[in-house]
Amino acid sequence: MSTSEIDHLLSTTRAVRKRLDLERPVEPGVILECLRLAIQAPSGGNRQNWRFVVVTDPEKRAGLGELYRSGGRDYLATRRASITTDDQLRAAESSEYLASVIERVPVHVIPCLIGRPPAVENQAGFFGSIHPAAWSFMLALRSRGLGSTWTTFHLAHEREAAALIGIPDDVTQVALLPVAHTIGTEFKPARRRPVEEVTYWNEFGNTEH
Repeated sequence: MSTSEIDHLLSTTRAVRKRLDLERPVEPGVILECLRLAIQAPSGGNRQNWRFVVVTDPEKRAGLGELYRSGGRDYLATRRASITTDDQLRAAESSEYLASVIERVPVHVIPCLIGRPPAVENQAGFFGSIHPAAWSFMLALRSRGLGSTWTTFHLAHEREAAALIGIPDDVTQVALLPVAHTIGTEFKPARRRPVEEVTYWNEFGNTEH
């Protein structure tokens, strides 16, 4: 793969919600291919203490969907009330749409970590052991015509979700990644502030280099 192809993959892997294909099945082999790439990502101390629960059972997805909506209801309502721009409106509508159909997304992937996060110190290190793998998984999905988005609403009911899918008490759920083929495969880079405005050199706030 050329540098330009890699750059295109990195710049067009979007958070996909409205363009998830709710009707097309996803083969288990594709999920395993993408996870096989994901676990090549670095993990803290090379502990590789990640686990991935892949949920395809319709009843379990329905249960997760109810927990997801319950966990996100107040946030989505507050967000809707604070909208001031078209971009914010589109983002809110996208999140609301996913909440309304999430149980219909054919695959839910729940990244987990063995253990529970520390109370205060080193939480960044704890969760840093799963974030690279999750992003690699999403990039691998994109390269195969599938999409996803990082979601956490169901974690408001983490224990109920754990009971639903048999996750032990000493395992931490980190997110829920709804996975489906995308409706169309052409995605564009997102609008972002210039990198020069958000990059500081040697001291926070200093944009000169």
